Amino acid sequence: MRKIFFLLCLFLGMQGAKAEGNPALWQLTTTDTQSAYIGTPMANGGIGILPWREPFSVRHVILNHVFDADRERGVSRVLKGINPFLLYIGIDGKRVGMENVTQWKQTVDMRNALHRTDFVADGKAEVTYSLCALRNMPYAGMIRVTVKALQAIELKAATHMEIPEEYSNSSTREFRDTEADGIKVYMLHSYASTPWRKQQVAASSAFLFEPGKEIIPGFENESKELFFSKKLKKGEEITFALVGSICSSRDFLDPHNEAERQVIYARHEGIRALLAAHTRLWDNLWQGDIEIEGDDEAQRAVRFALFQLYSSCREGSGLSISPMGLSSQDYNGHIFWDTEIWMFPPLLLLNQGLAESMMEYRIHRLPAARRKAMAYGYRGAMFPWESDDAGEESTPTTALTGPFEHHITADIGIACWNYYCVTRDAQWLKTKGFPLLKAVADFWVSRAIRHADGTWSIENVVGANEYKHGAVDNAFTNASAQLALQYAIQAALLCEADPDNRWQEVAEGLQIHRFADGVTREHSIYNGEMIKQADVNLLGYPLGIITDEAQLKKDLAYYADKIDPQHGPAMSYSVFCVQYARMGDADKAYEMFLRSYRPNQRPPFGVLAETPTSQNPYFMTGAGGLLQAVINGFCGLQVTDGGIVQLPAVLPKHWKRVTVKGVGNDKQTYVNEGISK
Repeated sequence: MRKIFFLLCLFLGMQGAKAEGNPALWQLTTTDTQSAYIGTPMANGGIGILPWREPFSVRHVILNHVFDADRERGVSRVLKGINPFLLYIGIDGKRVGMENVTQWKQTVDMRNALHRTDFVADGKAEVTYSLCALRNMPYAGMIRVTVKALQAIELKAATHMEIPEEYSNSSTREFRDTEADGIKVYMLHSYASTPWRKQQVAASSAFLFEPGKEIIPGFENESKELFFSKKLKKGEEITFALVGSICSSRDFLDPHNEAERQVIYARHEGIRALLAAHTRLWDNLWQGDIEIEGDDEAQRAVRFALFQLYSSCREGSGLSISPMGLSSQDYNGHIFWDTEIWMFPPLLLLNQGLAESMMEYRIHRLPAARRKAMAYGYRGAMFPWESDDAGEESTPTTALTGPFEHHITADIGIACWNYYCVTRDAQWLKTKGFPLLKAVADFWVSRAIRHADGTWSIENVVGANEYKHGAVDNAFTNASAQLALQYAIQAALLCEADPDNRWQEVAEGLQIHRFADGVTREHSIYNGEMIKQADVNLLGYPLGIITDEAQLKKDLAYYADKIDPQHGPAMSYSVFCVQYARMGDADKAYEMFLRSYRPNQRPPFGVLAETPTSQNPYFMTGAGGLLQAVINGFCGLQVTDGGIVQLPAVLPKHWKRVTVKGVGNDKQTYVNEGISK
């Protein structure tokens, strides 16, 4: 009896461990100090911090949606923040660098959103530090350090701040000390303003110590460094942290005092409380998760993609995600169709709070889209191809995508309807969703041209394939406009409003052209040229305009080799994967799944670059595509007018199971163990 009880307990324990997941599948680790290195950002939806290989190295800090012009009379560009996370340690008077460390290891802990580095410094001390962008403090981050002496040493830790070159010369660095409720806080403080749009940015930082082990730091005026020293006996260890906050006039009327206020708050909270709150919030985020059994490589890659999207957005912020998230200034931090077509769908299923923020971003900027439509002679709302915080067109003037890549307006309408389909929030649809959908539909009616035979065309556009300018009847543009018009009609009826009769007329009349053999033609005169990325194939998924399997297979086979193999972005093959998985072709689905991320992974952690030949940090659009390949492809989830459904889909032959957790308002779990058609 005891043996049976023991075996039962062991079985239940194993099941619990399995449900919690293998800890190794939450971590990305490297010990390679010589090969190429592309860092991964640690972000919290407010700031992004980019650590690097060298001890305590932080390349830069990106401020979410804080913009200045990139030059005089230039377009807007997201700002690097003042960097308060510059830290170094010295042992016995010798600064620690890569040249005098051994047993170096770095780990990205996705479960707890920590970037951890371990090494032995000069043979004299074991050092561990972890960096995080605090989820509980969207404008702050922390580096927690533990040093254990292997012999008697004298430790020095010092920090300073860096003000990026893009700020004006009127910047200031200073030492501050203050007392609140009997507790002294010794801080560094810097502030600067940008030269063109006068954005003000301030940063503060301070050392934190464990209770009862505080050390009073000193300040070196010439180097503007805050520092402390401590002698450690053999076997003795010390734990301390550097906390920093960066605030801007975008978010605060008084960023100077707010930056100090946040550091004082952190000092009173303490290291453990700050990390505990950070971890609790990440626990909440990970209620939405994806588990892949039978393929550890795929599990890590997919979870890393989800980790990046979670890191890039915040519930309640009303902000969206740029193609590079908070990793760099690439694409100037602007918002594109990448959000609605690629990143939004997985977040809509797994975290409606984040999806709502992304949707609110567009709703708040609807007035700017109306002004743009009027400026170009159209009705309704014409959303910019590249949107900054103001919601105005921010594409460089030399790029024709700004004036002509109009499908983004339909993409936003589609995302709006899908948000309603998942949340079933009738009040939201009436007050926010339908006004946006109506403006989108009005735009397409004014944008389309009627022919004598009753058909309609959309002329002179740039489609999803941006290699073609001046296209007529681009397949994706026409199909997405058609869908947006139909959704506007459905929304109008639900809101007891009268839909414009022209919405249906244009939706039914828009043309999709085909070759003589039945293959869908990308635009009216397309003749097999190389394309930048998937266009026609988006009509099968995500649009669902083409449903006939024979037609889908024709289009997939034709366009698979038309995509630019050198400069095509990562996400195209994910839509191929979804369609093959749903049609029951496991081999082709897995081939396309691998093509959607493997060529774009960069060492040492598998950061996704945009193309097979680029080196930029994490490409969030690719993350969205990779997640859709699993959620909507291999697990078969689909948003419909009636809510979320699970369609039949196959798995790669070596995969045992895919589980998607925390789906929809009621946090459902969906499992696929290899559904066959």
